[in-house]
Amino acid sequence: MERMSKWVSVLLVGVLLFLRLCLPVALAEDAKYKNRNQPINVRIRDLMKRMTLEEKIGQMMQLERMKVDAEMMRNYSIGSLLSGGGSVPRPQATAEDWINMVNGYQKGSLSSRLGIPMLYGIDAIHGHNNVYKATIFPHNIGLGATRDPELVKKIGAATALEVRATGIPYTFAPCIAVCRDPRWGRCYESYSEDHKVVQQMTEIIFGLQGEIPSNSRKGVPYVGAKDKVVACAKHFVGDGGTINGIDENNTVINWQGLRNIHLPAYYNSIMKGVSTVMVSYSSWNGKKMHANVDLITGYLKNTLKFRGFVISDFEGVDKITSPPDANYTYSVHTAIQAGIDMIMGVHSPQEFLDIVKMLVEKNFIPITRINDAVRRILRVKFVAGIFENPLADLSLASHLGSQAHRDLAREAVRKSLVLLKNGKNGKNVLPLPKKTSKILVAGTHANNLGNQCGGWTITWQGVSGNITAGTTILDAIYKTMHPGTEIVYKETPDSEFVKSSKFSYAIVVVGEPPYAEFMGDNLNLTIPEPGLSTIKNVCGGVKCVVILLSGRPLVIEPYLSSIDALVAAWLPGTEGQGVADVLFGDYGFTGKLPRTWFRTVDQLPMNVGDPHYDPLFTFGFGLTTKQSLLWLARYNPLWFWLNNKVCCG
Repeated sequence: MERMSKWVSVLLVGVLLFLRLCLPVALAEDAKYKNRNQPINVRIRDLMKRMTLEEKIGQMMQLERMKVDAEMMRNYSIGSLLSGGGSVPRPQATAEDWINMVNGYQKGSLSSRLGIPMLYGIDAIHGHNNVYKATIFPHNIGLGATRDPELVKKIGAATALEVRATGIPYTFAPCIAVCRDPRWGRCYESYSEDHKVVQQMTEIIFGLQGEIPSNSRKGVPYVGAKDKVVACAKHFVGDGGTINGIDENNTVINWQGLRNIHLPAYYNSIMKGVSTVMVSYSSWNGKKMHANVDLITGYLKNTLKFRGFVISDFEGVDKITSPPDANYTYSVHTAIQAGIDMIMGVHSPQEFLDIVKMLVEKNFIPITRINDAVRRILRVKFVAGIFENPLADLSLASHLGSQAHRDLAREAVRKSLVLLKNGKNGKNVLPLPKKTSKILVAGTHANNLGNQCGGWTITWQGVSGNITAGTTILDAIYKTMHPGTEIVYKETPDSEFVKSSKFSYAIVVVGEPPYAEFMGDNLNLTIPEPGLSTIKNVCGGVKCVVILLSGRPLVIEPYLSSIDALVAAWLPGTEGQGVADVLFGDYGFTGKLPRTWFRTVDQLPMNVGDPHYDPLFTFGFGLTTKQSLLWLARYNPLWFWLNNKVCCG
């Protein structure tokens, strides 16, 4: 009997041990939030009832990836990471390098108690611009010049594919700012000064995320497939209307003006299922947007019925106070109460956790506000499919910088070019002949991919030089010209050299150096030297075409009379061949100005419809040319035969 009792005791201990070890696994397997067949709202409710307050607060954090490791991801249940501009696994990192880095952090998240995957974000704003050898598309100002929403949607799809190729499911794009003053350093991130053009370009959201099903509820985020990404409409709201175009400054405008100019594209974005909205650093009539409960909660969430999550800009919460970070507890409390769901740029997960936990426990922030934020974050994660596919593989890696995407970017460049002047005295200069004796190519931007791409390329500010894979405008000219034409490249020729060299014509490529955000704020908007000197030296001695690479209109009127043809090429990206395609007549010029070209900066701000409207070139201006007949003949043998047939009696 004693022996039997002993065996029973051993058996009971074994059963209890089995239950202790296996029951959590069984419960986890039965968890509805892990069942892809359950409705998303059921999954959200099931997961949230399992979460502690600490885990909920963790989901509201987004940290720069260099501040964390896999262990911190697990311990704090961190909701999201980002790569800031230039934050890369290593210089010239491959798709595999990116995937391995992102997966390393993700494995930390998956090892947490509930295994909630994190959402990795990046600024892919004109292609996957942080990544070496990615396709770099024209910046938004150039895409606005195309007036082609379908093209922009294709660019969104290509960008999504390249972002996913590196294991990243979230991009902080599109920027739907309406830039009302070109002195703003982010004006090239805006499609236009006209909100109607910006509204049309929200088609990019369908490219990035996929087209929402016809029966989808409006305002609910949508991500269609594994080759799509979570998009982000930014920066809410009025970022493009600040006084004197000063970045992060104050937008002074009444409610009607804000609603009519700066808000319309948010309505379109939300109707198209955009998953996240980023808040602007700027203020509206003196009130910081990161603290504006009326606009974030009242209008965006309640009136527009946005059901995705609202994210701060990088350290935007810190900037609620002046100086920034003067009272972080106050800033966090104010931002969360205003309706911000995820805080980008958290410095310390422990500090943030302690602050928010204290604010909740002392009833400064109601738990309902925390639950609203987490519910929105989880909805986006479920919609994006990262619970089912949290880890990336190399299956999409071949799409990074693919030829198909470069061809698409080349098309975008062609359609973005705006012809502002073509000849003198009624004689057109463009298209240029490919076969001639000798031509000059000059200027600081002719053979410089970094200048061609602008800011937000490889690094935050961008950098001059051939920093990634692509085709410079000079390369494109070499590839396009007849073999018998002598091409002379001299970056900064003097006037005597030009006059004595007997060139048939010259192509001058000049413009702005790369810049981003407040570093690009500019009250003068002159063409930087040696650009102006190059224009004077070259155009004073030979027939010249000036190609201006810039993120906005610049002062050009004083030099216009000496220029034979002028092309606004904006910031075209890596595919400079698109410039040569149009310059030499393989395609015609079709681009239209997305913003007014002023005469002097004293006129600014000046937008179409203003009482004092007196521009050098009006909004929507753009001369056109036709395709060269020789080019058509090359691709249409019937045309060639009909026009060259010799009749004999």
